[in-house]
Amino acid sequence: KVDNVPGVDGVGPKTAAELIAQYGTLENLLAHADEIKGKRGEKIREAAGRLGLSQELVRLKRDVPFEFSLERAATGALRLEALTPILKELGFNRYQDDVKAMLAERAGGAAEAPVEGAAPPPPARDKAKGGGAGFSLGLFDGVEAAGTERAERPEAEYRCVRTAKELKEVVQAMRAAEIVAVDTETTGLSPLDCELCGVSVSIRPGQGWYIPVRSPEPATHLSPAQVIETLGPALEDGAVRKCGHNLKFDLLVLRRAGIELRGIVFDSMVASFLVDSSRSSHSMDALALGLLGYTCIPIKELIGTGKEQRRFDEVPLEQAAEYAAEDADVSLRLRNALAPQLEEMGLGSLFSDVEMPLVGVLAELEWNGIHVDPKELDRQAARLNERIEALKKQIHEASPRPFNPDSPKQLSEILFNDPEDEPPGLGIPGLKKTKTGYSTDIEVLEKLAADPDVDSPVPALIVEYRQLTKLVGTYLVALKEAINARTGRVHASFHQAVAATGRLSSSDPNLQNIPIRSDIGRDIRRAFTAEKGNVLISADYSQIELRMLAHLSRDPALIEAFEQGEDIHRAVAAQIHGVRPEKVTREQRDGAKMVNFGIVYGITPYGLARRLQVSDKEAAQIIDDYKRRFAGITTFLQECVEQATTLGYVETILKRRRPVPQVTSRNPNERALGERVAINSVVQ
Repeated sequence: KVDNVPGVDGVGPKTAAELIAQYGTLENLLAHADEIKGKRGEKIREAAGRLGLSQELVRLKRDVPFEFSLERAATGALRLEALTPILKELGFNRYQDDVKAMLAERAGGAAEAPVEGAAPPPPARDKAKGGGAGFSLGLFDGVEAAGTERAERPEAEYRCVRTAKELKEVVQAMRAAEIVAVDTETTGLSPLDCELCGVSVSIRPGQGWYIPVRSPEPATHLSPAQVIETLGPALEDGAVRKCGHNLKFDLLVLRRAGIELRGIVFDSMVASFLVDSSRSSHSMDALALGLLGYTCIPIKELIGTGKEQRRFDEVPLEQAAEYAAEDADVSLRLRNALAPQLEEMGLGSLFSDVEMPLVGVLAELEWNGIHVDPKELDRQAARLNERIEALKKQIHEASPRPFNPDSPKQLSEILFNDPEDEPPGLGIPGLKKTKTGYSTDIEVLEKLAADPDVDSPVPALIVEYRQLTKLVGTYLVALKEAINARTGRVHASFHQAVAATGRLSSSDPNLQNIPIRSDIGRDIRRAFTAEKGNVLISADYSQIELRMLAHLSRDPALIEAFEQGEDIHRAVAAQIHGVRPEKVTREQRDGAKMVNFGIVYGITPYGLARRLQVSDKEAAQIIDDYKRRFAGITTFLQECVEQATTLGYVETILKRRRPVPQVTSRNPNERALGERVAINSVVQ
């Protein structure tokens, strides 16, 4: 169907296979089409005239003129060493493991005989010197791969700073430099729990120093106290301009070590996100490959993986120094590559005035954390677990047999198998087919729960069961586990280089998606408490997105509504439900909020009808009425889509760009998604 090749209505792959197995060929099937009874036979006879063409359209053409010989296609030995950087750059992670396994097998087995005429393997990097020759990405011996030459690995001078005299020289060089790249190495990934292993700095491309404070060889370098005393003042001096990659992490690590990092002016992770938010990764290794043509030393080479993994302070100092100094060097190179792009794209002000100051704000948020009462979490978990057990009992009583409600496969059988099937089920008609049966996702269950023709309580009970088990597992248990034993607080991570709209996201745990519309969700928030002598302040912008929309669209009616102090959501709710504004309930206002934001972000009548539990016709009427009342909004939304179509991206009021390639897709669904993204991003 995706290729518009017509088949036979009602005959899918399974039935087709059975028919061909029975009759041998399509031609023989059509010759005996009269023997096939019922609607299936009618459909096949009806389609007989076009099936020959359909078969021709999908048949592999085997007689194309093509000059080919196996001898010319011979490649010789595969250059496995040269293959890894390409696989890494393209994101083929599993294939990297395959290559490593092949290399290990080669190393353990007999030496591979060189192929006559094969080019020599690429030179290995001289790790002791930190520099080394470049290497080619021609992957196959004897085959020239046009355009695949990788930039040469630049000569680099990396040093391990071990004495007080050397460290003083580094500090003098830092104070005289235009900008200093800073990076830290730690014993772990949690900045509030790990220990500082060392600091690396770079003041010019191709150069880097590593100043260790923890290593397997503590007698050969300065102590943490000595390093902090000498290096600390330069790191804390705001006049010494600093750059780095994901500096929020380094800021927190250094603060825990007793150093307040100041003078931060450039973060290459943040800059990369502004330049192209659609990149699959903004990690240093990915950017080094993509922007510099440079393959960084993988951390796995130093610390390993799995059970054999070791901490960074257990890595031999010579290896650790090269890895760490390279990080600072690459950070500086990335800054030099990205800074001109920011200016060229008109993003300098957004970067300097909004994004870089935000790095320090988010670090402060993470450092402070928020107090969570574990006893309140336990009380709520106990209460919800009682309800979960009661729901399990009700589900089993309403089902033809016991089953595991957490198993989608078993639930599908219970809901959709007929009572006389083996195993027996409730015989509810399935709504959405999957490869393994009928879907039991939340959308299906909610439809079944609301369907008056479904007389079983099981779908509604499962909906509530899933909501409660998710609340317990995702929030109550996870929040308690996230409480830091040292501070008694939850220190979530906040990210400014994840959400393509430029909004913040959080993780470990995600504090931004704790539900608020349900009573249970509001109960969970009660566990967030102010410690003695403090208060919690809850603040929210008043309808900020609609105010932004009023400003951007210049719609007179919307501007007037705000100027007169109208509650937009309440006014729309009054219109939808046919009541006076003062009679609008909280639930009705919440529904109107969906209408407002849904229309702004390109919601369809079908989507709106689902949210409001009204017919598609009523939803379409609501959208039409809204657009008539606020005509300027319609024009503005069209302008957003036109910009995305013309330029390939949309811009916010502060010139943040978001690429929207979907708007030119030939797939209507993909194109409609692109239009919604174009509208959504400008306001968000």
